[in-house]
Amino acid sequence: MSYIITAERQLLLSAELAAARTQAAFGQALERASSAFGFSHVALMNAPVSEDSMLTPLVIEGSLTPQFLREFDRNQLLRQCSMLMRVRDSVMPLPWHLLEKGADVDMSRELRSLFSNHSCTMGVVIPINSSDGQRLVFWFMGSRSSLGQSELNELTMIMLQGLDAYNCIKRSDSSVPHMLSTRELEVVRWTAQGKTSVEIGQILSLSDHTVNAYMTNAIRKLDCVNRTQLVAKAIRLKLIS
Repeated sequence: MSYIITAERQLLLSAELAAARTQAAFGQALERASSAFGFSHVALMNAPVSEDSMLTPLVIEGSLTPQFLREFDRNQLLRQCSMLMRVRDSVMPLPWHLLEKGADVDMSRELRSLFSNHSCTMGVVIPINSSDGQRLVFWFMGSRSSLGQSELNELTMIMLQGLDAYNCIKRSDSSVPHMLSTRELEVVRWTAQGKTSVEIGQILSLSDHTVNAYMTNAIRKLDCVNRTQLVAKAIRLKLIS
């Protein structure tokens, strides 16, 4: 009976992801998949590289709260988050748990405290590659017990369907232009008007470090080398006017 329930869950969640035609619909389907497995938070994000110091600009879609992201980045915890920094070197899902006996988690006290305060005492990171070779991560977190191997396999299979849906949305003309987030577009738009990172931060109520992180991510997404080229390309692609 449990197998039938599991099979039905996988079929339904995969079908919902496959039916998503916009990034918003994809995000909703991703959150429903997360809830179906007992997680409270999920994110699809770019896999961090050693130069990255901020989590917020890496997030493409999901349900990580603004407060969680602010605290995470204010304390510059990305490089302390071993499960995220390891995904460049692994193709296997990386589960972790802070409370279960015998769980060996390499994590600073500060990071443990943040996760616990946001009821994220466990999670799993699923590394994956998009059709254009982009290294991505599905990151699930919550306060449930550890995933069994069959559940982990099922979730990974569903996320393969999620990857297909994400790839289709990227190729679609109706998708967000070049997958720049709303914040990234705002930062580029203000940069085109001659504002500095400090000034943009004041306008958007962000730190200049966060503004610079958004800028760096936009430069990377549009395959540019600096801000000047980024603004010129964004105007040419009609991302900004």
